[in-house]
Parts: sequence; structure tokens; C-alpha cells
Amino acid sequence: MDILKVIARLMDYPTEGFRQHGEALKECIEEAKEISPPMRSQLAALVDHVYARDLFDAQEHYGELFDRGRSLSLLLFEHVHGESRDRGQAMVDLMALYEQNGFAINVRELPDYIPLYLEYLAQRPEMEAREGLADVSHILAMLSARLQERKSQYHSLFDALLMVAGVTADMTDLLKTAANEERDDTMEAMDKIWEEEAITFGMDNDQGGCPSATQSRPSPSSKEQPVPMHWVHEASVEAAPTGSNI
Repeated sequence: MDILKVIARLMDYPTEGFRQHGEALKECIEEAKEISPPMRSQLAALVDHVYARDLFDAQEHYGELFDRGRSLSLLLFEHVHGESRDRGQAMVDLMALYEQNGFAINVRELPDYIPLYLEYLAQRPEMEAREGLADVSHILAMLSARLQERKSQYHSLFDALLMVAGVTADMTDLLKTAANEERDDTMEAMDKIWEEEAITFGMDNDQGGCPSATQSRPSPSSKEQPVPMHWVHEASVEAAPTGSNI
């Protein structure tokens, strides 16, 4: 599903290389029948917003959104397990799912990095890809609401993913929740996070582990039985039954 690859690119850190392919991205968006014409227009506008402006400004805006705090983290398990030890097993399960389906990770990213997960789903059969999106729809919807609260056009990426998944989210309630949340991207909030003792994924601190989204910014970057990934669904998102065991 090519539209998932396009969304993965747009969700990743802006680079000069991607800007050179802006028109190709918009052509692929225009051909995407999985999303509505208005949604295609929103995504095309995002391409212009990101890549028609000064690259440094685009990168700075991206960093202000996704590199500060945890509420807009692009790591799926950050929103499910936080820094609990359960996150380690969830990461292992997801890596096993990738390996089981012949998806090799050749970039320095955590397996639950959303653009990487989209690259994986883009290589799977269409129904399976839609199910994979539906499984994380509660996270996608909340990220959209938080980005809308911050007046960021990036919310259209998550809205498009929900549309591909065939999921209807109660955005009214989610927007209210987002509006009432305490911001975690202020200097005070970030200082508090850095002062907290780091908890690694199911291992002692002296044994290493995977970093959280607040410790490092993500760098630019074939139906088998699925492995349980420990998703937690929220009542505010309603999805049609997918039959998935995840």
C-alpha cells in the first residue's frame, strides 16, 4: 500500500533528500484511492508546508513537536507502556513479528517507531495492513487530537491513517482531552523528566536497554500468526472488528 510509504516519509524527520522528491510524493498522494479527495488535498498541502519552506525552519518545527516530551512521541509503546518493564517484552514481540514476516530493519530505529511500522504494513496484504492500523488506532487518534490542539498540519497524517484503517474516532472527546492535558514540552516539564531515574525495558540500568523518546530524536531513515503486541484500546475510538489476535 503505497500511501503508507508516503505517510511514513512525511512523518519522518525532514531532509533535503525528501524535499527533492516532493512532487513525486504529491503524485502518489493523488493516486491513493484509500483516502478521500479532501484528505489527499490535506496531505498534498502538508508536503508543501514541510518542503516549500526553509528546511531549517521545517526541521526546527518538527523537533519542537516530536522531540520534546512524550505526548507526541512517535514510538508506539511510549503511549502504551511508558517506561515500564512491559515495554521490553512488547518490543521483543514486535521484532519477532517483523522477522517472522521477512521484514529486515536496516536503520537505527526502535521497532515501534511509527514510520518504521508503516513501512512494515506497506509490505503486507491490504487487509492485514488495515488491521495493523486499526490495532493502534487509539494512539493515532490521540496524536491527531494533540497535534490539532497545537495547530499543526501534521495531524492530517494520523487522520489519513485512521481513514485507511476504516476507523471512526470520537474526535470531539479527544480534542477536549487534549485541550485539558498539561503540556509536557515546556522547559520545566522536560527538566522534570530528565531528573527522573531512567527505567529500561525489563533490564537493570547497568545492563543497557532501549532509550525513550525523550532521550534521543529518531534519525532520518511478505497471513502468518501474529505475535501478541500488548496493545491497550481506549473507549473513545470505535473500530470495526478486525479478527486480529494482536
